[in-house]
Amino acid sequence: MSVVTDPARPVAVPDEPGTPVRKRRRGTFSFNAMSPTEKVVRYVLLVFVLLITIGPFLWQLSTSLKGSGEDIYTRIPRLLPAQPTLDHYGAVADTIPVWDYMRNSLQVAVLVVGGNIVGSSLAGFALSRLQFKGRKIVLGLFLATLVLPGEVTIISQYVTVREFGLANTLFGVALPGMIGALNVLLMYNAFRSLPLEVDQAAIVDGANVWQRFRYIALPSVRGTISVVAIFAFIGAWDDFLWPLIVLTDPDKYTLTVGLQYLSGTFSNNPRLIAAGTMIAFIPIVIVFATLQRFFFKGVEEGAVKG
Repeated sequence: MSVVTDPARPVAVPDEPGTPVRKRRRGTFSFNAMSPTEKVVRYVLLVFVLLITIGPFLWQLSTSLKGSGEDIYTRIPRLLPAQPTLDHYGAVADTIPVWDYMRNSLQVAVLVVGGNIVGSSLAGFALSRLQFKGRKIVLGLFLATLVLPGEVTIISQYVTVREFGLANTLFGVALPGMIGALNVLLMYNAFRSLPLEVDQAAIVDGANVWQRFRYIALPSVRGTISVVAIFAFIGAWDDFLWPLIVLTDPDKYTLTVGLQYLSGTFSNNPRLIAAGTMIAFIPIVIVFATLQRFFFKGVEEGAVKG
């Protein structure tokens, strides 16, 4: 094998035909090439971000497991409980109807997730694939709604829900969030990344719009649908202000609204509040664990399988 020595671009030229030529990539990142100081800085930043993100969660979990005779507010924070117990979780169920509140939250979340999957998929497909008058205007309106915070439109939303006769109902809680502008744009971007040749081939084969949407477009954007489902579920499950405004009957309270009774009745026992927070967190973990294998595919959505 003869080697061409070029200081700028060293290339190994093989003597035998059919042998692949290996070129050294330029500008690639190598972790081993970093200096020890840079490595230390990177690790320190990673640990700092990790403490900010999961620190409060670990503290709440530790507080919910600490016994009644254990001091929570020590000078040096201690995460491992000295007297671990699960009695506070049972006390939460004895204090408030937590299972009824969880069922109400689940009903709202199912409506919101279903509405976003169906509505956002249809709207995103129409904006990306169908040609109609005012298409760019509609897309601009969706983009404009992202600038407005939710508190700006909350009064008009309540007036609309009340005029429909849906005040103090779980459907009235779910209605404003059943189609989110951000979810529509996510689906629009996913459908737009699909090759137009696939649609054109389906049209030649005689497929109508609904057939192209159901059999071609939807199977190719399952990752983005999972992203929409997770975001919609978390938003509906964690929402506090809107259910507090719409609902007046305590029997229809969602879990986030019902947990406020723990703070009012047992203000001197933060262990119950922490246990209630952990109970509210469990469904989010279940949903994300179920859909996480599709969630990470949503960023690179749009690939067509052969």
